[in-house]
Amino acid sequence: MTIRLEYMNAAMAKAKYEQMEDGRFFATIPKFDGLWAVGRTQDEAAQELYGALEGWLQVHTKINKAPLPEIDGVTLVSIPKSTRS
Repeated sequence: MTIRLEYMNAAMAKAKYEQMEDGRFFATIPKFDGLWAVGRTQDEAAQELYGALEGWLQVHTKINKAPLPEIDGVTLVSIPKSTRS
């Protein structure tokens, strides 16, 4: 089991950035459906993506819809709802 920070750092290492026609940067992480961010610079897009990733993980673990993506062998195990206090 991996702590959230390790998992987030592993995911961010896989981030993809694309400069759009208007000069802003679009950022995504493969395997994280619906997760994206935009920034004026690549660094700003990375910061926005990190914040979006935090929210994505919170929502995903609450609804517990499917296993979280594995990133180069790094996994984050969510606690089943029935065992949470």
